[in-house]
Amino acid sequence: MIAALLAAALVVPPPAGTDTRRILDALRQVETGGSRDPDRAVGDDGRALGAYQIHRVYWLDAVEHEPSLKARGYEAVTDRAYAERVVLAYLSRYARDWSIDTIARTHNGGPKGIAKRATDGYAVKARRAFDAIEATKQRSTT
Repeated sequence: MIAALLAAALVVPPPAGTDTRRILDALRQVETGGSRDPDRAVGDDGRALGAYQIHRVYWLDAVEHEPSLKARGYEAVTDRAYAERVVLAYLSRYARDWSIDTIARTHNGGPKGIAKRATDGYAVKARRAFDAIEATKQRSTT
């Protein structure tokens, strides 16, 4: 019971005003930005699917956090709208904040990704994509 309460207390859904669209677009760009059909991308020797390169264990964690996601099954991560719900559920479960650095490291390295040096390069790529999306948005409004 105490463990469940602690886990619930650590859940950090995106705060009001968080640009989740920009976050998701940055992650997708890093994962499959060069793919002709990112939603059908298969990576990591067949162990990752879709535009966000979601592994089954990632999906299972997201489903455990948001049980309504289970209705569609793992293979549905090739549907972008569904995949984005999976990513947001996973990140809400494990990310300690919604900075692009934390989000990228958690998406790439798992629940403890923030502390893994192996996620450094991924975080840099995600930050670049995140900033480029904002710069493009700024140029299009001027």
